[in-house]
Amino acid sequence: MVRDVTASIAATAGSAGAGWAAWNFLNGQARAARAVIPHRTDNAPNGDGIYLPDGSGPIRVTPRVTADLHMMVFGDSTAAGLGAESPDETPGVALTRMVVRETGRSVRLSTKAIVGATSRGLSGQVDAMLIAGRPPDVAVILIGANDITAVNAPSPAAKRVGSAVRRLVEVDAKVIVGTCPDLGVVTAIPQPLRSVLRQWGFRLAAAQTHEVRAAGGRPVPLADLLSPVFLASPDRMFSSDNYHPSAAGYQLAAETLLPEVLASMGEWGAGPLPDPPEVSEFAENNRLVVRMRRRLGIPVRLRRRRADATVGSDRSAGRSMA
Repeated sequence: MVRDVTASIAATAGSAGAGWAAWNFLNGQARAARAVIPHRTDNAPNGDGIYLPDGSGPIRVTPRVTADLHMMVFGDSTAAGLGAESPDETPGVALTRMVVRETGRSVRLSTKAIVGATSRGLSGQVDAMLIAGRPPDVAVILIGANDITAVNAPSPAAKRVGSAVRRLVEVDAKVIVGTCPDLGVVTAIPQPLRSVLRQWGFRLAAAQTHEVRAAGGRPVPLADLLSPVFLASPDRMFSSDNYHPSAAGYQLAAETLLPEVLASMGEWGAGPLPDPPEVSEFAENNRLVVRMRRRLGIPVRLRRRRADATVGSDRSAGRSMA
């Protein structure tokens, strides 16, 4: 909850002698955010089933009706598609239809994501999958925003994601993880609370990236790749609750995940995969030293990290989406 974030920030400020003022101010910020962003208990539209190359689906799964490929979606409300008005608008269905079109194969979609889930819930989602039947060929995980608002420490939260990825890889699933989104694009959250949430989100996304790669998965930096569009077109990219993505927002997320999904299946082809940013431009621009240099008119050179060797070798087997 936003209230939990406020309490943590105020406690930190208190150690510097400004606790009471920070508590009052950030509590006011949290109240304003809670008044704008409703606490939703409804479920996202369910589009599970089999999708066919002729465009039909979802078709109900039966012993006589099977698919060439099984894809599962794990995670939180954004993974489930909360904010979408119909099943076709959810990221799972949008991504499934794209995979069907690109590969010409039938795809079964199963959504295990739970509204309100944090990284603590991923283990239970994977457990349920293993109990229910055969593991998926491809697993997509979207998780992180609720870890930030629940003030779950980035390192343990990321390790829980890495553990889920490792368990899925061990049963031969190809795993793609959309890392923590940028809560700084949610303008309904007032400042400075929004900036604090953004920075914590960047820390979590970086930690998730490391853990996912170490576990054998493929991280996709959603904050870096989606934030510019969400900031430029909030009316189009957000749903009516001003917090969860709209159909357009989920469509963009699915398009962003698609290259790594296809590459994991060996369906990308000969061209290179799109290169994500080597560092978060948003995180870099918000570093204290960068802000101070800009304020003083001193030229700024953003840090760049050396590309990961494993990722580089993966990208050599990609294809163009033209």
